[in-house]
Amino acid sequence: MRTTQPLTITLPLDMAQMVKDKVSSGEYASESEVIRDGLRTLAQRDAAVERWLREEVVPTMKAVEADPSQLMTLEEAKKRLHAHVDAIVAKASRG
Repeated sequence: MRTTQPLTITLPLDMAQMVKDKVSSGEYASESEVIRDGLRTLAQRDAAVERWLREEVVPTMKAVEADPSQLMTLEEAKKRLHAHVDAIVAKASRG
């Protein structure tokens, strides 16, 4: 039984050139391998987003719904964000 299916795809010129460059550099043996690797990477990213939503976002939303007092005001969030950025900038300027 065949485990592959031929497809015809149309890519923008810059993407088509990227695929050809990957093959000509020797990084991939064929254009199909480039596309397969790209699709595997997309599937991994989708799975990571799904995991993040399920494991972090949903529990956080449920916790907030159970106890809305955990939320901070927009002004407090801005204040904390600015302090965080200032600390990063100060650290970077020290070298």
